[in-house]
Amino acid sequence: MPALFPVASLRDYYAFEQHVKTCRGHRGLGMVPQWYEVPVYYFSNPAAVLGDGDPVFAPAGSAALDYELELACVVGKPARDLPADDSALNCLAGFTVMNDWSARDLQRAEMAVGLGPSKSKDFATSLGPRVVPFAELRDAYRDGRLHLTMTAAVNGRELSRGDAGSMYWTWPQILAHASRDADLRPGDVIGSGTVGTGCILELTPEAVGGWLKPGDVVELTVERIGTLRNMVVERPR
Repeated sequence: MPALFPVASLRDYYAFEQHVKTCRGHRGLGMVPQWYEVPVYYFSNPAAVLGDGDPVFAPAGSAALDYELELACVVGKPARDLPADDSALNCLAGFTVMNDWSARDLQRAEMAVGLGPSKSKDFATSLGPRVVPFAELRDAYRDGRLHLTMTAAVNGRELSRGDAGSMYWTWPQILAHASRDADLRPGDVIGSGTVGTGCILELTPEAVGGWLKPGDVVELTVERIGTLRNMVVERPR
């Protein structure tokens, strides 16, 4: 099905400490001190946005397709140099579910260079099933975070469960950082990064039966927003 709206730009943060710490720990690495000093993000590909129900396939050369369970905000009003307080959220159209699909084998090679992910990410990002205005979620908002349960299931089997409220960085901090010396525009999407336990890489493929394969149905659910479903298919020849 078509995307929910025209996506102007796509930023994805790295805001959940549990996810970062666990994934780095799998590689025998500790936390980078700078992670606690600045909320970091990378730009992904707005031309590769998928909607709820759209098929997804691993990019060429990859045999390690992974899902990533995320919450994302959608900018609804132009903004620049926002303050890091709750007023920053006034620029938002609302929140949606995001799946930052990742080709882990490609990502390992790319990240070794030190610049950031590219072909391991730019083939697909799913958003949906709807955008919920912040006003409808305000009662779940505390200390700059939305306290909503997040789950991921593959073929009906729940693999991931977390709380959007466990973000280390807050939404006001994320929005202030993204808008510093830069214009935010309607249709800009800003992802939270992966919640703790929210991907196969973090859980380890050995523990959950391997990487995603054609025929797998991935369902990401965020409480009060809905379930984003996509099936993995064979890559077109």
